[in-house]
Amino acid sequence: MKLLGIGSRINHATHGKGVVTNVTSQHYWVTFIETGLETIDLDSDFEIIEAADGDVDAVSFSEVESSLVKILKQWSDVSEIVPIADKYKGGKLILEPADASMKPYELPIDKFFHKIIMVRDRLRVMEQRINASDLDEQGKIDLQQYITRIYGSLTSFNILFKSKAHNFVGQRSK
Repeated sequence: MKLLGIGSRINHATHGKGVVTNVTSQHYWVTFIETGLETIDLDSDFEIIEAADGDVDAVSFSEVESSLVKILKQWSDVSEIVPIADKYKGGKLILEPADASMKPYELPIDKFFHKIIMVRDRLRVMEQRINASDLDEQGKIDLQQYITRIYGSLTSFNILFKSKAHNFVGQRSK
């Protein structure tokens, strides 16, 4: 059996897609998109997406890890960890209907905050894809302005962010 080299991409039956980051005599260390770093047996059930040949010690683990993080940020909607403001941790969002006979809807604010972060991250991915698209420059500018207005519509949720660096920013008036 020929060993896969570091940087090989696989699709594992249990863990999904990942990249081989280290090889030992009995295991592959694989960083999976869904489950993070796992060690799997060399003869585990997986499909080889792309095999990287060469000496298994050719690349250090930290080099592979930093490359993988860069690739995941660029090509997926994997989000950074954005902390919620301390005063809202563990809180709940309550939507109370005007009709008193109806029951209010309660949602853990952490869950709501996570959904807001997902919207923001998907807008960022959309921006990247617009910038990389074959659209003409005016088409790109028009779509960027539209996305900026969407960010502006979301600024009401800035109170939920622990750090102002994560806030939504819309179009600034001149």
